[in-house]
Amino acid sequence: MTNIQIRGKIRHLELIGEGRAKRLVANLADDTGEIELVWFKGAQWTLKKIAKGEEYIVFGKPTLFNRKLNIAHPEIDTLADADTQQAFLQPVYPSTEKLKVRYLDSKGISKLQKNLIAEAGHHIRESLSPSIINRYQLMPKREALVNIHFPGSQEKLALAQYRLKFEEFFYLQLRLIKMKLTRVEKFAGQVFNSTDLLTDFYNKHLPFELTNAQKRVIREIYKDLKSGKQMNRLIQGDVGSGKTIVSFICMLVVIGNNAQAALMAPTEILADQHYNGLKPFADQLGLEIAILKGSSKKKARNLVSQKLMDGSLNILIGTHALIEDTVQFKNLGLAIVDEQHRFGVAQRSKLWQKNTSYYPHILVMTATPIPRTLAMTLYGDLDVSVIDELPAGRKEIQTVHKFDANRMQLFGFMRKQIDLGRQVYVVYPLIEESEKLDLKHLTDGFEAISRAFPEYQVGILHGKMKSDAKDFEMKRFLKNETQIMVATTVIEVGVNVPNATVMVIENAERFGLAQLHQLRGRVGRGADQSYCILMTSYKLSKESKMRINTMVSTNNGFDIAEADLKLRGPGDIMGTQQSGILDLLIGDIGKDGKILEIAREAAQSLLNDDPQLQNHENAAILQQVKSQRKSSLNWSRIS
Repeated sequence: MTNIQIRGKIRHLELIGEGRAKRLVANLADDTGEIELVWFKGAQWTLKKIAKGEEYIVFGKPTLFNRKLNIAHPEIDTLADADTQQAFLQPVYPSTEKLKVRYLDSKGISKLQKNLIAEAGHHIRESLSPSIINRYQLMPKREALVNIHFPGSQEKLALAQYRLKFEEFFYLQLRLIKMKLTRVEKFAGQVFNSTDLLTDFYNKHLPFELTNAQKRVIREIYKDLKSGKQMNRLIQGDVGSGKTIVSFICMLVVIGNNAQAALMAPTEILADQHYNGLKPFADQLGLEIAILKGSSKKKARNLVSQKLMDGSLNILIGTHALIEDTVQFKNLGLAIVDEQHRFGVAQRSKLWQKNTSYYPHILVMTATPIPRTLAMTLYGDLDVSVIDELPAGRKEIQTVHKFDANRMQLFGFMRKQIDLGRQVYVVYPLIEESEKLDLKHLTDGFEAISRAFPEYQVGILHGKMKSDAKDFEMKRFLKNETQIMVATTVIEVGVNVPNATVMVIENAERFGLAQLHQLRGRVGRGADQSYCILMTSYKLSKESKMRINTMVSTNNGFDIAEADLKLRGPGDIMGTQQSGILDLLIGDIGKDGKILEIAREAAQSLLNDDPQLQNHENAAILQQVKSQRKSSLNWSRIS
């Protein structure tokens, strides 16, 4: 239960027990019923403060004990002290033990706040324009600040909260949209009009029909490429939604206009996967494609550098090796970053500097679905395209929840799948045993699986292994030389193994929703039916049960992302807080999505009408913008 505030009369008051067990018990009642108030500490002191038959305002957290509602150590005030003649709710402020000793408990802070509003209230200036206040029916700023602390009614409190949340989101979105406009105005991009190469590929070589979502995203990107402004676009798409082929088609637009394209992936395995997947298409079109990795030999590097500089190399796929200073292009027109959250801002910015005449168009991709409200905040300064449709014929992964007691049944199912020629992932949350968390650890799991399946080859993969050892194990699994891969979450984003149809996640309650969804996405890459089995103990928290039930009930990554946002809140999802985007005082992205959307619409409308905020009516908004802390860098320039 949450804290409540109630009003009633003390009907019964008595000290119970002796010595340390002594406590003060009071019954507070009104016309609807009664509740027990209990003080275990300071019982004698509290007894002097309250009297039977008097009316009080009580605040605290109710609990159920012996089928009776009670509040332990409530805050209690007489009607006169609480000032309820004016009928406002009592504010509750967080405090600490050290502050309380100095009389700065909630009540003390409340008195200071009341004095502050009385003294400084007339200095509170309006920070929104009259037209925005009228259009969105907002409470005036001064009235909102008074009512957020001392509301005249529940309705006025709600209006004050709405006004202050709207304002916080409005200025956040105003800054993001302004950053985007500044980038678009300032940075010119190469104009890519010709679609001859793309049309040739589409008509003669594309082996499958694109989804409507893929077609829509390609149209959005093409519009950017021919606009004359530097593109900075994020493609969001669930695992298996077909982001890679979309990026290749966009490369063809660039190459067909005599420029080059680069794709940077976070790992060598992923870079190999992209290269091997795109090379047959490039060969059909007579295009030169190459790969550059940290492990590439000097001779290969020199050849790539030579072909990049003379323009004969059309597409370069690679890892961080792409951003080395020695890698120079004749005319880089499009830079694509896969799983962009795995790269730092500084790393991504180096790609942006690979063309000195025009900044290359930037396309960043992520397989981590981001809720709409969070995308508007984290990527509000970027253009966002969403591939929200899976290719036709893709079978939905069947997800089931099993308890540890069903392990023999699980092993039987795994054996049946392997006998059909399939492969299995078994994922553990830890590498080494942790007494504190009491989790099955990876090495024990590997030994147990090896004993249970002596007739099959079992591999092991974790983050503490050296890069070449990880690559070796993954390649063995790719070639079906190992049938079972026991791993940690290092496999959550990465390799496409069409033959792997079973994902077993041990201690599934220890993973977040987004991570569970990413792990599940490692299977279901081929034509065969795939399965995800979530293994847990019987002891599950309420939140863990909600996560498991969400996973079982839906495969839609965006639905899962919304549920995750509601469960966990936005957190530090950006990886860094360099721009303070999530430092919200009153707004909650998980709960206030509708207000955020309305505030963004208001900010966009304002900048459409008055981009420089020069109109007299917007003077208050301009003053507020100037007074706010400015970000030291326009990060939208480099995605």
